[in-house]
Amino acid sequence: MQEVEWAKGVLLGSPYAYVLAVTVNEAGIPNAMGVGWWTYLSAKPRLLGMAIAPQRYTHDCLQQVPEFTLCFPGKELALPAWRCGQISGRAVNKFEELGLTPLPSKQVKPPLIEGSTVAFECRVANALETGDHIFYVGEIVAVHGDLENREHLYTEFYSRVISMAHDGKPDWKLEETLGLPGQLSR
Repeated sequence: MQEVEWAKGVLLGSPYAYVLAVTVNEAGIPNAMGVGWWTYLSAKPRLLGMAIAPQRYTHDCLQQVPEFTLCFPGKELALPAWRCGQISGRAVNKFEELGLTPLPSKQVKPPLIEGSTVAFECRVANALETGDHIFYVGEIVAVHGDLENREHLYTEFYSRVISMAHDGKPDWKLEETLGLPGQLSR
């Protein structure tokens, strides 16, 4: 092994599960943001965390309504999910613009996204400043899953997205498979 730059190390550690953090503003309008920096934190109590930059609209929504859902978009949602990481909810309603279908949550205000393989409903339990991001700790209050739709998205350090089932092989040619050459890469 040799010493490498931080960005190269993060790339070499790829792929990372690519999820959508769904929040709502104080008017109840949902927003979905593509997130790669998230992790499970604890089983008892059930906690997960995600890092959000303070300049992001998702951060503003979490300040207004401290709840979120973390949705793992299925393969069919590859293009809209990828676009969620490229446009701001300040400028557009991503659910309307990208054709995302909200499903009601059981315990929190932000909706789930139809076509997700698994989704966690969370209430913000803590928010920690961690350099240039805020790390939101979410208490998981409900879990949803689609036992038939198991193939969700992973990112190669935000340069492209791939699809893989939790027990399968990756689809490295997702863009070709969906007939979207070049649309999912940066």
